[in-house]
Amino acid sequence: MFQKILIANRGETALRVIRACRELGIATVVAYADADRDSLPVHLADEAVCIGPAPASKSYLNVPNIISAAFITGAEAIHPGIGFLAEDTYFAEICEKYGITFIGPGPDVIYAMGDKTNAKAAMRTAGLAVIPGPDSPVRNVADALEVADAIEYPVVLKAAGGGGGRGIRFVGDEEEMVVAFPVAQAEAQASFGNSRLYLEKYISPARHIEVQILRDNQGNAVQLGERDCSIQRRYQKLIEESPSPVLDPAAREAIGAAALQGVNAVGYTSAGTVEFLVDAALNFYFMEINCRLQVEHTVSEETTGIDIVQEQIRIAAGESLGFQQEDVDFRGHAIECRLTSEDPEHDFRPESGEVSNFLAPGGPGIRVDSHLYSGYVVPPHYDSLIAKVIAWAPGRTEAIDRMLRALDECVIDGVKTNLDFHRKILRAQSFREGSFDANLPNIV
Repeated sequence: MFQKILIANRGETALRVIRACRELGIATVVAYADADRDSLPVHLADEAVCIGPAPASKSYLNVPNIISAAFITGAEAIHPGIGFLAEDTYFAEICEKYGITFIGPGPDVIYAMGDKTNAKAAMRTAGLAVIPGPDSPVRNVADALEVADAIEYPVVLKAAGGGGGRGIRFVGDEEEMVVAFPVAQAEAQASFGNSRLYLEKYISPARHIEVQILRDNQGNAVQLGERDCSIQRRYQKLIEESPSPVLDPAAREAIGAAALQGVNAVGYTSAGTVEFLVDAALNFYFMEINCRLQVEHTVSEETTGIDIVQEQIRIAAGESLGFQQEDVDFRGHAIECRLTSEDPEHDFRPESGEVSNFLAPGGPGIRVDSHLYSGYVVPPHYDSLIAKVIAWAPGRTEAIDRMLRALDECVIDGVKTNLDFHRKILRAQSFREGSFDANLPNIV
């Protein structure tokens, strides 16, 4: 096992890894940007090293500074957390080159799964159903028009190097395609450094359902159940729950088996997520593999009792999973609400500034993962996620009611948040019935 791990991330993600390491008896180093000097992870880590000024390009994405911080502090491994360099092939290769363990899958797997067209082709070969559309990118508007005619409109344009819900455009007809294609190309290049696009059939109504997996270096793999991530805004997840309210036992078993089949086929190791689109008839289609820890891993932890971050670290250290699939005990229902510093009344404009008062909810079945404290200053430079509230209960209805009680207890003063927006969704009849699809306007 490692003696010391450097955490190349910030906020609640860095705090989550610190807590996992502390329980494993591992010392931690937080690599932080100057804007996060007074953050909770910096205060709670055993060591902290400033790796640059506020802009992520000069700090959290600054590979030479992060590697230097690991050498200076004697860290044997780097946990990339969520976002930033978590799925960066080059960073994983650099860690490998300098004898530092990258806590995640190998660079070859990250590279192969990072390009969505490559991932789609690999999963088709592995026997998984994929969304109708070619496995290769569309090179220009003419190609896109030809493919769209073949699979029929509406279709979806996606960035081949995209992820996190970004780089997606829906196209209803030829006119829209002519306008959307060059814009999507430019967006893909600007966001991911890769202008390649691919095209898929638009499936609606549909649910966004993903399966959490763990696979060690000895080839042992387990799936920790599915998460329904259909409640989204602008393709960004808002609420996640496990189990999904729409899957029946047969579909649940089949989608879990498919996820394992996929990761086994590509030799995936570490914690990861296999994402699917599920139609109204419960047919499911592979979308992508996320080669990292997910924000919503918490709901799988609550329904299985397994610490996914600790298992991720153990796998990186070369240890075998200490349990098999039949040992995973699924229990109850868990829901996560992502609280963000955004103003819903002004098109969810990001908010920054001092949190004058923060009171986290508590009580039975409530977990809060947050780096907030009263007096903390939310910086304007990064993602607006400030807290995750997770509710667990024996059943879904009880979990929803418990979450509403928790949100009513939660106090965040000084910056505007989406607390009220979450309450609105949770009280909506379609959400309580579980009859929604991945289309937020149909809910609220």
